Amino acid sequence: MRLSDKWKDYELLDCSDGERLERWGDVILIRPDPQIIWKDSQTAPEWNTAHARYIRSDKGGGAWDYRRKLPESWQINYRDLTFLVKPTGFKHTGLFPEQAVNWDYCTELIKGANCPINVLNLFAYTGGATLACAAAGASVCHCDAVKGMVDWARTNAKLSNLADKPIRWIVDDANKFIKREIRRGTRYDGIILDPPSYGRGTNGEMWKLEDSIFGLMQDITELLSDKPLFLLLNSYTTGLSASVMSYLLQMTVGKRFDIDIISEEIGIPVKQTGMPLPCGSTAVVKFK
Repeated sequence: MRLSDKWKDYELLDCSDGERLERWGDVILIRPDPQIIWKDSQTAPEWNTAHARYIRSDKGGGAWDYRRKLPESWQINYRDLTFLVKPTGFKHTGLFPEQAVNWDYCTELIKGANCPINVLNLFAYTGGATLACAAAGASVCHCDAVKGMVDWARTNAKLSNLADKPIRWIVDDANKFIKREIRRGTRYDGIILDPPSYGRGTNGEMWKLEDSIFGLMQDITELLSDKPLFLLLNSYTTGLSASVMSYLLQMTVGKRFDIDIISEEIGIPVKQTGMPLPCGSTAVVKFK
């Protein structure tokens, strides 16, 4: 498992009985996580002093139970990057801290390339990977179907002093955008994909990962430059395991390029137990 263990402003304090106990800067939150199927004694004292807890509803969704006063939003840092975080109506905070291990990976490759690098961040959310790649010196195209997420990412870029970097901010359905880029002849040296299990496009198009991912990766293969630097595919769903992603990428990207694939879980260390919590998988394509 590849671990995001370089955080200072984020900490996974404990996890038990379907919940995470997390520190986001000075704020302590409790959030649900269905894969936490074990129970322990919950000895971490912060369980009793958390600022807020997200409680799921039997009818779907849920709401935050605010126990202590906390700001509407606040900032946390990862290395030289600054992110705005806040509790949202869907339990999220605007950041997936486990992805920091992938930000570091892309940063290292871009800095070591010694040539201009053009990166596409697809399903880009609030821009963690976008900012990491831009800070490393790449030109980045940031694409997400939700305008509010793209606006949030632009705010993060300003907070990180990256607003003047060559970043294209695109609000569009991923499949439509990719096909237009293919027709334009645009090519990318690095591509990062963080697709949701389910979702909707800008015009209400339904997205189901297992039904759509093969065609998407066929198109993505056409977008890669002749000498690509990297491709990363993330998955949070058990239906797209590390081994399934490896096979998928060999059947798409591997048809055009000679590649190696490292596909494994990523995770975050749990302070209370010292063990890592799995947080999905990432398939990393290495081009020979």
